[in-house]
Amino acid sequence: MKILDKYLLKTFLFTFTTVFVILFFIFILQTVWLFISELAGKDLDLILVVKFLLFSMPRIIPLVLPLSVLLASIMTFGNLAENYEFAAMKSSGISLQRAMRVLIIFIFVLSIVAFWFANNVIPYAEYKFVNFRKNIAQAKPAMAIAEGQFNDVGTYNIKVNKKSGENGNHLTGVTIHEKSNSMGENKTVIKSKTGELISNEKSSILKLVLNDGYYYQDVTPKKYEDRAKMPFIKGKFKTQIINIDLSELNKVDDSKESIAGTNAMLNVNELRYTLDSLSKNLDNEIVSFSENINQRVGIKRFANSQKSIKKKPLPNDVLSIYSNKDKVDILKMAGSNITSNIYSIETTQKDLKDKQREINKHYNALYEKFVIAFACFLMFFIGAPLGAIIRKGGLGLPIVFAVLIFITFHFINTFGKRVSQEGGMSPFIGSWMSSFILSPLAILLTYRATNDNGLINFDAITTPISQLFQKISERFLPAQKQK
Repeated sequence: MKILDKYLLKTFLFTFTTVFVILFFIFILQTVWLFISELAGKDLDLILVVKFLLFSMPRIIPLVLPLSVLLASIMTFGNLAENYEFAAMKSSGISLQRAMRVLIIFIFVLSIVAFWFANNVIPYAEYKFVNFRKNIAQAKPAMAIAEGQFNDVGTYNIKVNKKSGENGNHLTGVTIHEKSNSMGENKTVIKSKTGELISNEKSSILKLVLNDGYYYQDVTPKKYEDRAKMPFIKGKFKTQIINIDLSELNKVDDSKESIAGTNAMLNVNELRYTLDSLSKNLDNEIVSFSENINQRVGIKRFANSQKSIKKKPLPNDVLSIYSNKDKVDILKMAGSNITSNIYSIETTQKDLKDKQREINKHYNALYEKFVIAFACFLMFFIGAPLGAIIRKGGLGLPIVFAVLIFITFHFINTFGKRVSQEGGMSPFIGSWMSSFILSPLAILLTYRATNDNGLINFDAITTPISQLFQKISERFLPAQKQK
């Protein structure tokens, strides 16, 4: 390797590493902010917090890596151009393509590593991350109950004044509101001086043992006039045990954007196998429903009885052969069948759309692993020539260009995936839309940088305008002189 290649590679690696670490730290802070409600006030020890961050780190790589390549490329080649090092290279007969050669090899290796990381590490980390969040209360059940506030746990609202003990399992001043109906009304209130949380990692039941307490239970009288008296039952107990299902305690809202589906936990081979199964199931369900609805409306029977209909043609008004009472019954039955069929079709259509949406999500997850690798190449061929054109290094103008380009890339990528998930376009186009749109920009910037044409050729814009004004002045000025 020549001295120039070593110098360029060393400069780029130092800049890339610095930018990557800074951006990675920023995105980690963003992750902590997104999940602050699950971390703050829950008495989590350092080991659980570190595990939480470790499992969430790999999902940040697809955002940080392309942006780091883009910003490092702009800064590196901007510094070289600003310090006239490119001018010295060109005077020695070294072109921009030759200077970029060693970095292109590095970006190619980085793209392979990015694909391997997206295909192996991210699915495993995503699986561990989601399961860690769902099972964190089982590892330390007291974390689900914060001091001094009501905590919604399934059908219970639990408040404790103080927690103690090594794992915070010993409770003092326990107040429990039990919601006994679907309307969420508090029918039973339990108060106890002390309590203890007992759990087993092999069991999905959390046992809450209450000591020295009272309970108040509302009673709904059968007579409506007695309900205004609001009667209730009061009882006292020495020990009472409440079993809480941990599946409710660890319930996660999968509708949030921060939670990915199971497709993010699969590699390429698993995604292809899953897609094949989902597609076959969808096709079989469509065929089965079409045959079922045809039998319900009698299309096949009508087709098989066409010959008999030709022998005995029906009158124009079929209902005329029935009595008035039979006409009413027939019309009611037909209306009921139509309503039932329409409801069945609409319900099945919604179900099929949901299944197609799930298939589209798996396709997006499959293509995204390749998009990450290509994004590294794309951002390098945008950033390197752009840095050589603007001739500015440092953290000023390069950051502005990098942020604008990356926001555009990320917005188009997110928009394409959302539209493709809803069936507005194919998942392939939706996943690769950002790359298709920004690839011409990379080609244009590389062409202009290698030909020293600058970012925008303003002469190509101003020259036609000046010529137009010159022609107008030449036509009207002589006429004015004659007058």
